[in-house]
Parts: sequence; structure tokens; C-alpha cells
Amino acid sequence: MENGLERAFGRLSPQPRQMTQPAARWRSTLITCVESGIVRVWRDNDKEASSDPLLELSVGPGVCRMRQDPAHPHLIATGGKENALKVWDLQGSEEPVFRAKNVRNDWLDLRVPIWDQDIQFLPESQKLVTCTGYHQVRVYDPASPQRRPVLEATYGEYPLTAMTLTPGANSVIVGNTHGQLAEIDLRQGRLLGCLKGLAGSVRGLQCHPSKPLLASCGLDRVLRVHRIRNPRGLEHKVYLKSQLNCLLLSGRDNWEDEPQEPQEPKKAPLEDTETDELWASLEAAAKRKLPDLERTQGALQTRRRKKQRPGSTSP
Repeated sequence: MENGLERAFGRLSPQPRQMTQPAARWRSTLITCVESGIVRVWRDNDKEASSDPLLELSVGPGVCRMRQDPAHPHLIATGGKENALKVWDLQGSEEPVFRAKNVRNDWLDLRVPIWDQDIQFLPESQKLVTCTGYHQVRVYDPASPQRRPVLEATYGEYPLTAMTLTPGANSVIVGNTHGQLAEIDLRQGRLLGCLKGLAGSVRGLQCHPSKPLLASCGLDRVLRVHRIRNPRGLEHKVYLKSQLNCLLLSGRDNWEDEPQEPQEPKKAPLEDTETDELWASLEAAAKRKLPDLERTQGALQTRRRKKQRPGSTSP
């Protein structure tokens, strides 16, 4: 089962989720973000390591997710609890290039709370999609005059915790705190289908870039691979003992076909070699002394027998 997973996905690396958000790379630098809302850009060079960051931004408290634009690595998006979606340009000013506006009040004229749990950039466009802790999926278009969502859909009754784009980026798969997975169409906002099998809160989702496969993990300690196209269903599952918070698909292919590096023969430590030589010399000395000791013991036994013979006189 594990070999099948590696052939289908490469290698999957569960990663712990901490207070700091997932890091990103840009121009030999490392981008980090913490829940308190501090984004820092660090040198990623050991020779020029410094305790001071190259850039520091304040994006607001309560950050739940920081996401980098794969097509434009200098752009990042942030969002969280009572922290609306923002897009930042690390090459520009300290102000966001896009700041989302909250949706209109509900039918009771009450303010709708904000809680963005995950963010994804849509390829070949400026649009972004978010999932919220209030079971909503929203699409934003920074090129549009309005800063509110251009599309909104809801799924279930529980908080959405993770999201991933499907191959083709026409839909997203979301997971919630009760182990439910669903595919949402981003063009019409309708439900395309559901996936079963999870028993705990979903914490990590990622689709294969070319195959109709989805990897998922969560607090039920199991890594699963689903087929997201007909026939939908569970392909593999592996119990990994610890509670899982995140996973990553490797970009390398054909792990089994790559030649392995020759391993150098292990050299015994110098102390072990000297100890072995010492014991060998002691064993050789013991073998040399053993015949002399046996001859001496044999002579003593002969003398004793002669003394015990009747009529024998002592010299």
C-alpha cells in the first residue's frame, strides 16, 4: 500500500501545524507569518545569516493563513479571524494592494463575522478563493470594482478548515471539522460531489497536479488518498499514529527509478580496532600457556597416584 502511494504521489511528508503559518520562498529569502500578524522576510543564506529580517509587515492579528501566489512569488495573501482577506506586494509599499470588504449585513441587518481559514490563488487570473469558519466558500476578484466576493457558496453546518484546488482549477475541495469532504464548483457555486471515509477534523488537503487524486489528513491519524473523478472513492489509507495537521506532495517524480547513491563502507572506530587487537593477543597468549599448564597438572596427578600405591616407600 505504501509503495502504491509513493508511485502515485511521490512522497508525502506530514508536517506539524504550529503558531507560525506555512513559510514561503522568494528570491533566496524565506517568508514567515505568525498568528499575531507579523510577516517577516529573512535571508536564506547561511553565510549571510542575520538575526534581523530584511522586511517586516504588520497584517493584523488573528491570522489563520498566509498563502503565496505561485505565479507571482512576490505576492502573498493573508486572512484570519476578524482579519479580512488582504493581498500584499513585498516589492511595493507597506499597504496591501487589495483589501477585501466584508459582505453586506444579513437579513436581520446584523454584521456578518469574518473568519478566513484557508486561501488559494486561482492560476492564470487575479482571483482568490477562501473558505471560512462559517462554512462559506468565497471568490474574490481584485480586478473587479467591488471588493466584496463575486461568488459565494455554503457547504454543511460546520467550520471549513482546509481547501485545495482541483486539477484545472475549476473547482475546490473543502473539508470541515467533522471529517466531511466536498467539491464546490467555482463557476456556478454548486456542490459537485462528496467524499467519505474521514472520522475526524480535516487539517490538510492537496490534489495531485495532473491525476484525479486527493491526499487528505486530519485528527483521526490516517492519511487517505481519494479518487475525485468517477468512480469516486477511497484508493488508499495509512494509519500514521500521530494526529496529522498538514501534508505536502513532493515535486520529484520516479523515486524508485532514480539511481541510489553508493554508500561508503562503514569504518570501525579506532578504539574498537585497538580493543579487538588486544583481545586477540590475549587469546593467543592463553593458548600458548595452556599446554604447559596441562603437562604440569598431569605430572602432579602421577606423583599422587604413586604415593597412594600399597607398599610404596617415599624417597
